[in-house]
Amino acid sequence: MGEEPKNNHGEEKLKIYFLPNLMTAGNLICGFVALTKIVEADTAAPEFNSVIRMAIFFILIGCGFDLLDGRVARMGGKESPFGQEFDSLADIVSFGIAPAFLMHRVVLADITYPSPEVGWVIAMAYLVCGALRLARFNCLASLNISTGTKNFVGFPIPAAAGMVCSLTLLLMWCEDRGVATREGRYILPFLMIFLSFMMISSVEYPSFKNLDLRATRPFHKLVGFILFFGLMIIMRNFILPIVLPMLFTVYLVYGFVRPKISLKMREEIEEEENWG
Repeated sequence: MGEEPKNNHGEEKLKIYFLPNLMTAGNLICGFVALTKIVEADTAAPEFNSVIRMAIFFILIGCGFDLLDGRVARMGGKESPFGQEFDSLADIVSFGIAPAFLMHRVVLADITYPSPEVGWVIAMAYLVCGALRLARFNCLASLNISTGTKNFVGFPIPAAAGMVCSLTLLLMWCEDRGVATREGRYILPFLMIFLSFMMISSVEYPSFKNLDLRATRPFHKLVGFILFFGLMIIMRNFILPIVLPMLFTVYLVYGFVRPKISLKMREEIEEEENWG
């Protein structure tokens, strides 16, 4: 084993790895762009929904970057405390501040009973609970205390943001087709309150950290994945508003169902060899 790199004072150097942190920077940039779009959106303008959709897409792209950064780091054995802290800072922007602003612009600002400040309180509760969840995760990681490397304690904030955004996308999609009215958006404040509690809860969720992107896959599964993502891109205006809310909902519910199913079934769902 080689020695850890030292600086001129004999202290261990801070490790900053390029590729994983580039993914994290991509996540942070997506959060910033989403915020600018939300701020620019004019509720009285006819293109309001289009601008909001663009903001939602940037938050969801940020979820993709967040999914990749940790896996890229583990693939190359490049995990570091710096990367963990940088990831949390990016997450609070992309999955805390941006969704809170989004929800306030889309629906929370319309809530005036019992007070006009209720919308801000709901948005702030979501943001604070998301920050607490990230802080708890970092503290447990630094103290080497966890329920296991395969588990998250509390609903992950990227998944919470993904659920809020994908459900908003679904409701807007339904409104455009006359299936639902704008009043349907009032389900979102209740969802945000619920997700706020879930993020700081003790419910455990699988992290799927053991899924190896370098692992071999049967040819027919590889083709299936390619066709699925190709279909998602081609028919994104139809599939994304339906498929994404379903995926995030299944993950949310799985945390409650997980303790009640057998260990064997749990392993079949979560272990790497069953995905390859």
